[in-house]
Amino acid sequence: MAVREILKMGDSRLLRTAEPVQSFGTPELYGLIADMLETMAAARGAGLAAPQIGVNLQVVIFGSDLPNPRYPEAPLVPRTVLINPRITVVGSEQEEGWEGCLSVPGLRGRVPRWQTIGYQGFDAEGRAIDRVVEGFHARVVQHECDHLIGRLYPTRMRDLSAFGFTEVLFPQLLGADDD
Repeated sequence: MAVREILKMGDSRLLRTAEPVQSFGTPELYGLIADMLETMAAARGAGLAAPQIGVNLQVVIFGSDLPNPRYPEAPLVPRTVLINPRITVVGSEQEEGWEGCLSVPGLRGRVPRWQTIGYQGFDAEGRAIDRVVEGFHARVVQHECDHLIGRLYPTRMRDLSAFGFTEVLFPQLLGADDD
């Protein structure tokens, strides 16, 4: 396991469309997932996508068993490895919420996201995952899956006046937020 470098906005590798994983249960896939988990934990992230560490595969991880200091008000999201994900919108309601990103360090923005989604995909062994989620869980999944299509959250924002430095917008998070 290793903590990998997280690519930052401006790196063209973050703009690619990721390739589907073809083989499950391989040492290479397990190694990638282990590195992603360690990298996410070291950065205190709520999620991480393989393209953020320069790996052009449809692999995202998210969730935690403990509250995240970067999102202290957010409910817990089960730790999940999601491969080759598909998102389906459930209902028609969107909600705006604050997001940060390990690839956009030090900044936060209000981003509209679908309130309720279904997501499907596979775990590391190739077993199917099929869930319907809402709120923060839905937001995290949509954010991470955007990385697989080469999108960063600022491109989803409707109002750039709600975009700024975390230390200015949320001074109470100082020390807890290294975005």
